[in-house]
Amino acid sequence: MLDRIALKLLKPAVDAIALRLSALKVSADQVTLAGFGIGMVAAGLIASGHAMLAILPLVLNRAMDGIDGALARLSGSSERGAFLDISLDFVFYAAIPLAFAVEDPGRNALAGATLLAAFVVTGTSFLGFAVMAEKRGLRSTAYPSKAFYYLGGLTEGTETILCFLLMCLWPEQFAIFAYIYAAMCGLTAVTRLVAGWKVFG
Repeated sequence: MLDRIALKLLKPAVDAIALRLSALKVSADQVTLAGFGIGMVAAGLIASGHAMLAILPLVLNRAMDGIDGALARLSGSSERGAFLDISLDFVFYAAIPLAFAVEDPGRNALAGATLLAAFVVTGTSFLGFAVMAEKRGLRSTAYPSKAFYYLGGLTEGTETILCFLLMCLWPEQFAIFAYIYAAMCGLTAVTRLVAGWKVFG
């Protein structure tokens, strides 16, 4: 829901950084892998009980996710790069709830499992729509720069990172945030299923 606004606001800074990195011969795949590594540092910090310290690597991970896309557009995007990017994004998204569950299983395990299940449902509807859209040659007008059809919804990347940041700021309230966001993901999945039913009917 907020991705288009966030992308528009951050685009000048992201493009400027991408231009500088391109001049230094840094590739989009290198940024993707580095960003993923930083994201795993965030997960490790959360799992070890240092959620507040995970805020910076969380933000850096998402910033680098935007920069790698801008770099790819400068050098010519590749299917391999797009595949790597989305695959590692989903690993990162799964790692954060899991990290909270590891840190305090008694309090967070069920909520973490619920949120992970919600991520599976939204991710499946997202990628399933993208596959069918590609077969039909459809392109997203809302996100034309994406390598594949990006079907938005109530819970997109911006909302997810905001939720993760709230969890890091108030880790003792993880379960509440997780259940609320899982419900929001459920609504997103329903809207995507309806959209797929209509578009591919």
